[in-house]
Amino acid sequence: MTSAGGVDGSPSAVSESNFLRACRRLPATATPIWLMRQAGRHMTAYQDLRQQHSFIHLLTTPELACEITLQPVDRYGLDAGIIFADILTPLEDMGLPLEYTEDRGPVLARPIESRGDIDNLHVPAPDAITPYSLDAIRLASRELHNRNLPLIGFAGGPFTLASYAVEGGSSRDQLKVKALMMSEPDTWHALMTVLSELVGNSLLAQAAAGADALQLFDSWAGILSPADYAELVLPHTKRALEIASAAGVPLIQFGTDTAGILDLMSTAGVDVVGVDWRIDLLRAWELVGPDYAVQGNLDPAALMAPIDQMLARAKSILDSVAGRPGHIFNLGHGVPPNATEDSVSRLVDFVHEHSAVPVPNA
Repeated sequence: MTSAGGVDGSPSAVSESNFLRACRRLPATATPIWLMRQAGRHMTAYQDLRQQHSFIHLLTTPELACEITLQPVDRYGLDAGIIFADILTPLEDMGLPLEYTEDRGPVLARPIESRGDIDNLHVPAPDAITPYSLDAIRLASRELHNRNLPLIGFAGGPFTLASYAVEGGSSRDQLKVKALMMSEPDTWHALMTVLSELVGNSLLAQAAAGADALQLFDSWAGILSPADYAELVLPHTKRALEIASAAGVPLIQFGTDTAGILDLMSTAGVDVVGVDWRIDLLRAWELVGPDYAVQGNLDPAALMAPIDQMLARAKSILDSVAGRPGHIFNLGHGVPPNATEDSVSRLVDFVHEHSAVPVPNA
């Protein structure tokens, strides 16, 4: 796969890649595709590294994080890389120790329980937030730019980080964080204020290190009512994205189960709204409006289905969009760990081949 704009590794060639053109709602030579969690669990090359190193060692060693970032891009011919990192590690830099366990996943040793806990947090300078990830971005962006491909940086949304900080780890019902929101709004806004600064600074630093686009993963926002999202979360999301917008790169926002708040999400200050599989893609585009690009929205389970069924579902999405500028093909969530590399490869090739068109003269 070659991106539009040349093969010289220049900034102009990268900026004219199909992915970045789609972010700007410009015509592309084919619908660009990248996949959430494309780097990692399902790939043999990643599993080989995982046998040798702990997860946290892979995250915090820039050369290894760069290698993992590049693995799926080179294997599948994807249109963008996304840095191998984790949304929760910035919490450590503001004073919330984090441990990755085999059975429970990420666990915070001291969850937020009071206003005093919030007052003890601090927001580091942008270049002091996960400096190892910034080094990995510098390495990976150089490698990808030599391929005329962009790199995506990312951060967790303020609400999603607050969920982990209050719950102490992953939670299905988010009862503790919702109780805090509803019973102590002043305390809630104090926590979200400091987290929005952390997220915005992290994204800004990633762009300065070489990321060509930035995605905000507000993974848990879909559990909220539209009213609660609008009043208690959206202002802080806007603040984080306002800080990040100073970088001048495309901004993407994604969450799951967000059909009820897509119209609100599009007002947060992004260029692209990510869509999961629980809503028709064109209906989602109607909700966010014509001034935004959309990203999505194949059900990740399709990668576990027979190839012909997977490709039929991908074709349905592409045919519904009919080449409209501003569509970035992606899954509605991450690549399942049991997906085969053959399925991913076939999907990427099909999206490129089925959507290939000449770029009209601008």
